[in-house]
Amino acid sequence: MKGEILSSIENIEIYPIISLTIFFLFFIGMFWWVVRVDKNYVDHMKEMPLKDGPQNENSYEKV
Repeated sequence: MKGEILSSIENIEIYPIISLTIFFLFFIGMFWWVVRVDKNYVDHMKEMPLKDGPQNENSYEKV
């Protein structure tokens, strides 16, 4: 029954293509960000859970 309902919708075959495209674009974008991210930003974020003091002026955090 579910297959009959889905096959009766016009142009239903485009939705899996769109969702697969969005999926790959997201992970390509994340890979691109990981490759290009500033290493100082990564080090700053890596040390954040260990610091209890106030943030400094060179921080990446927005106040």
